[in-house]
Amino acid sequence: SPTYSYIKRFRCQEIHKLQVMETVMRGERVLKRVRRGWMWNQFFLQEEYTGSDYQYIGKLQSDQDHGNGLVKYVLSGEGAGTIFVIDENNGDLHATRRLDREEKAFYILRATVVNKRTGQKLEPETEFIVKLHDINDNEPQFSQEVYTGSVPEMSDIGTSVIQVTATDADDSMYGNSAKLVYSISQGHPYFSVDPNTGVIRTALGPEDMDREQREHYQVVIEAKDMAGQRGGLTGTTVVNITLTDVNDNPPRFTQSIYQFRVPESSTSGAKVGRIQATDRDIGRNAEMYFTIVSGDGMDMFEISTDRDTQEGVITISKPLDYEKKSSYTVEIQVQNTQVDTRFMSTGSKDMATVRISVDDVDEPPVFDKAKYEMQVKEDAAPGVAVGSVNAIDPDGVRNMVKYSIDRRTDMDRMFSIHPGNGSVFLLKSLDREESAWHNISVIATEYNNPRQSSHIPVYIHLLDINDNAPTFAAVYETFVCERTKAGQLIQTVSAVDADDPMLGHKFFFSLAPDGTHRSNFTVRDNGDNTASILTRRASYSRLHQSVYLVPVVITDGDYPMQSSTGTLTVRVCTCDREGNKELCNAEALSSSPGLSTGALIAILLCAIILLMIVVLFTALKRQRKQEPLIISKEDVRDNVVSYNDEGGGEEDTQAFDIGALRHPDAAAALEESAKQRRDIIPTDTLLYPPNCRPAPTAPGLIMPPFINQRVLENDCNPTAPPYDSLATYAYEGTGSVAESLSSLGSASSEAEQDYHYLSDWGPRFRKLADLYGAEDSDFS
Repeated sequence: SPTYSYIKRFRCQEIHKLQVMETVMRGERVLKRVRRGWMWNQFFLQEEYTGSDYQYIGKLQSDQDHGNGLVKYVLSGEGAGTIFVIDENNGDLHATRRLDREEKAFYILRATVVNKRTGQKLEPETEFIVKLHDINDNEPQFSQEVYTGSVPEMSDIGTSVIQVTATDADDSMYGNSAKLVYSISQGHPYFSVDPNTGVIRTALGPEDMDREQREHYQVVIEAKDMAGQRGGLTGTTVVNITLTDVNDNPPRFTQSIYQFRVPESSTSGAKVGRIQATDRDIGRNAEMYFTIVSGDGMDMFEISTDRDTQEGVITISKPLDYEKKSSYTVEIQVQNTQVDTRFMSTGSKDMATVRISVDDVDEPPVFDKAKYEMQVKEDAAPGVAVGSVNAIDPDGVRNMVKYSIDRRTDMDRMFSIHPGNGSVFLLKSLDREESAWHNISVIATEYNNPRQSSHIPVYIHLLDINDNAPTFAAVYETFVCERTKAGQLIQTVSAVDADDPMLGHKFFFSLAPDGTHRSNFTVRDNGDNTASILTRRASYSRLHQSVYLVPVVITDGDYPMQSSTGTLTVRVCTCDREGNKELCNAEALSSSPGLSTGALIAILLCAIILLMIVVLFTALKRQRKQEPLIISKEDVRDNVVSYNDEGGGEEDTQAFDIGALRHPDAAAALEESAKQRRDIIPTDTLLYPPNCRPAPTAPGLIMPPFINQRVLENDCNPTAPPYDSLATYAYEGTGSVAESLSSLGSASSEAEQDYHYLSDWGPRFRKLADLYGAEDSDFS
């Protein structure tokens, strides 16, 4: 068989080594050679058998088999009975199906021989191995279907890019089935691959590996087994290689000369235009910055780089003036922010010329100063010039300018300005003590174009003159003890002046001349803007004279000299031994100069006005019209009616004249007036029912009959309020022991009243007459 022929070709030495290795794999130690009872050769089986019959492996033979048919061969182990079968009579071993070495390289089996009759083992069970011989049935496989690699552009020849790796499932220990060789089938002449390691390298020089010319490459690598010999199997993979950018290209302007126009009214920071430069590199290698290197506009313009677009942005750094200079020329330079020294050359920077023209615009007048400060004395008369402002039209036509004052800054119209020459003068007298500074705004406007105007602040400082006399610095409460000494200091006074002299205040104090010869006190100037008030005699009497007035003349030291006389009120008081006052006359307080005559007049006027308001309010209150008892005729709700004629009783001699109750004539008049309500006037004159006629009055009784008469009248009066109203007949007054005379508590009841007269009121009251005119028996 093929297996035996292969074994015969095997050298004996190699067979012995293989047997030793198999023995070691079974974990057995090789000590010495032992003669076996088995007789068979080493078994090998070729993988991937494609025949239709069982594949013959070999033959097992035992010394106990004498060919008489009494020996039976038994097989066990991996795949016994399924993958491997044995002929129990002669020991032939077969494989039942195709085997793959890459799935399993060898199988461990065990065999024994038994007596067919007795079933007794004739040989001990022995283990053997069936190995599969490899054939080249697997192609190389790469670890990735697609590889991605990169290499910097301009790299030298042989620069490593990426390494690819393939494996072969065949047996690398047997033949060349798993020995691989790499080759490049696509990607020449830019790249090469190492046949043994699979490392891909650049194959061209730096000039030919330029990213700006070609950035992406696709390389196909093959791996072939059998060491690349004919008949070997091949596996392929794709490698995508990208050239990464290096800064090997400088930026370049898109044009050599740029021209822009900008109006002269543009403010600082305004954009003039954008300058574009291109760079063939990408990313950080394409970042650039611009600078102004020369030209007559270096101090007028600036250039910066827009990081998003990589453009140069020219802006104004100083105000432009068409009348001074109408055009500028500057030189612009551009270069990369990141520089690679390997590719630096003289052409790494680029230059361009920028011409900027300034357009003339109609500008408002311009003042020759940013602000004006003027001075004038506070005693200057109206019409005096304070100063002047000056503005011109900056345009070439030089339009005439007129001046005015912004009245929002001069609401009191204290100043005016000449519209032609800009002279500022006074309209009113000014007082420095009221306001030392006046801030106004002057407007300069073109005659031909009133919309073109400018504002300028003008600060007017009032210079002080000595026009205010000094006065006492405070209201002094001065006293002198009855028992004192001559020359005793009782008060130190000082002065204030509203003026503000440049060298400071200097005050002089003296006693008024008209009081020098009869004064009880003296004034001593201390020379430090204060004065001391001293006693002139030893004792004073509070009972003889409780208050002394000391006139003090205060004079300032400025020009023209101003003076005033201040009166110091000195009270005479009783003092203890230490000189502390104990008792002073109260009337002395009224003579204090703290409250002037004007203040007293103002207080008096306020009191008079307040009194007039109170009188007027009282008069208006009395004239108020009383509200009617019943506001609406349609309001038929329960009412409480007060007749306001109850009086105050016997103890009240002012609220009601009780004499009217004692005279029948007056009672009769009162009787007639009480029959009609003030707020309801009946349309028809009704007669009282017979049972409601007045009862005869007993002689000598006045009060009880009068009250009873009033109750009877209200019970029988058809114009009286309904029964759920309250009628008051309180004539008892305060302190009376009489009980309440209200009709609500009277002895009268509905049964005592006659409502038959309701039928005479017409159809509208017929139903009411039926209800109230019925007898109690009608409802029983």
